[in-house]
Amino acid sequence: MSIIYAIVDFVLHIDTHLTEIIAAYGTATYVILFGIVFAETGLVVTPFLPGDSLLFAVGALSAIGAMNIWLGIGVLFAAAVIGDAANYWIGHFFGQKIIDSPKFPLVKKEHIDKAQVFYAKHGGKAIVLSRFVPIVRTFAPFVAGVGRMKYRQFLSYNVIGGVAWVLLFTLAGYFFGNVPSVKENFTLVIFAIILISVIPIIIESIKARRPK
Repeated sequence: MSIIYAIVDFVLHIDTHLTEIIAAYGTATYVILFGIVFAETGLVVTPFLPGDSLLFAVGALSAIGAMNIWLGIGVLFAAAVIGDAANYWIGHFFGQKIIDSPKFPLVKKEHIDKAQVFYAKHGGKAIVLSRFVPIVRTFAPFVAGVGRMKYRQFLSYNVIGGVAWVLLFTLAGYFFGNVPSVKENFTLVIFAIILISVIPIIIESIKARRPK
């Protein structure tokens, strides 16, 4: 329970924790950011790590000079694209074994099913669209690998989605993260970002529960 609380606290107070990380580690913060985003997008066992909120916080802190916005964008983009690529190949070579193995309790079949429904509905565009949907973002490239989607096609969607996702949230944080009303209610803003991000999952879940 303490681990869950720590993760929730880190996500909801991402600005405070990221400021502490910058103070403690300096430029090594970019390596830490790379690791977080790579794990969130590239490892099916860590879909709970911050994504949208982290990007927004990076933009907000860059606006006040605590970070370099372009270096941040470059690092986050590289982590997002490399993470998705790694996730694809994990799914390609080991996907079904991971799904069937009890050793990976965090890889829940319902998460895979949601990603598959999302992928079936939107086709290749799902790789782009999934960037903006937590949990689905983590499992979509994995499902693409399991389904043997051609890697050249996957890569193009991966890059487009990575660019759109990183630029949208970091620049949103850069331009709006330090507006007084946003800065004073940063936790509420992060909560709103998370809530808006999961709306597609809620809608799809409601549709799935309706009798056909």
